[in-house]
Amino acid sequence: MHNLRFFTNADVAAALDYAPLIEALRSGLAVACESPVRGCHDLPNDASLLQMPVWQSGQGIGVKLVTVFPQNSARNLPSVAAVFTLFDDETGQPLALLEASEMTARRTACTSALAADYLVRRDAERLLIVGNGTLAAHMVRAHCCVRPYREVQIWGRNPDKLAPLVTQLQAEGFPVSASRDLQASVREADSITCITTSREPLVLGAWLKPGTHLDLVGAFLPSMRETDSAAVGRARIVVDTCEGALEEAGDLLFAIADGVIHRHAIDTELKVLLQGQGARGSDEEITLFKSVGYALEDLIAARALLAQTTAA
Repeated sequence: MHNLRFFTNADVAAALDYAPLIEALRSGLAVACESPVRGCHDLPNDASLLQMPVWQSGQGIGVKLVTVFPQNSARNLPSVAAVFTLFDDETGQPLALLEASEMTARRTACTSALAADYLVRRDAERLLIVGNGTLAAHMVRAHCCVRPYREVQIWGRNPDKLAPLVTQLQAEGFPVSASRDLQASVREADSITCITTSREPLVLGAWLKPGTHLDLVGAFLPSMRETDSAAVGRARIVVDTCEGALEEAGDLLFAIADGVIHRHAIDTELKVLLQGQGARGSDEEITLFKSVGYALEDLIAARALLAQTTAA
């Protein structure tokens, strides 16, 4: 146990930069691993406990425990908290314990941006972030690593919370402004990233212009959705994992139940893009990337953090 290292969220933020993590995910997610569908347990007051195990030969064994408390915004606390433990896959000995909220946010945003690098039009100029929670700033930073957006808008239900976020990102040099009209912003956007825990559609298919990329990140339960079925029906779908999407992706499961798409439409995983297939077909195509969370992303991020801090 004397070799066990501990990383706080501040340690992760200081060492795990967006662009290098995107590249680590680009190579690492193309390699097979063992990653059982995560366990999800309902807690009181719409809260959840998630368990995400993963192992890959030569890279290690990882387990992440996550709590999701949607009511935390009223307490001025993040809705997601997590820890991640990394073990050696040859000896089973623990190597690192991470306070994993920061790692989760960064790997989620970087995976989203990685998919966008293959699915967003090369001439895209307008990015819209739907949701102003913990992930919003990370999404702006990560997506701006893969496209030089001329305009970035953020829409959120709470103007008091949105204003300081916009000010912070403007100070970092990003062309960010607040969206006051979600429908108008969706109609103008080239790429839309949704990061809410909504149970009702926020982005409607009728609002999407040809060539839009729709990135759905927030809804992680079958009862949650950020789009209507019409939006899903208009798009070509890519997912982080087919197994996870068919178990948990409410946006897709509602569309299947409504008869808008068939389960067979969910057959293209992100790793296919990384292996050189399945990228955007035309400038008019509407694309959709749905991620519900893939434990291999955590393992890649933890290994990248450990390697970077060891080298330093």
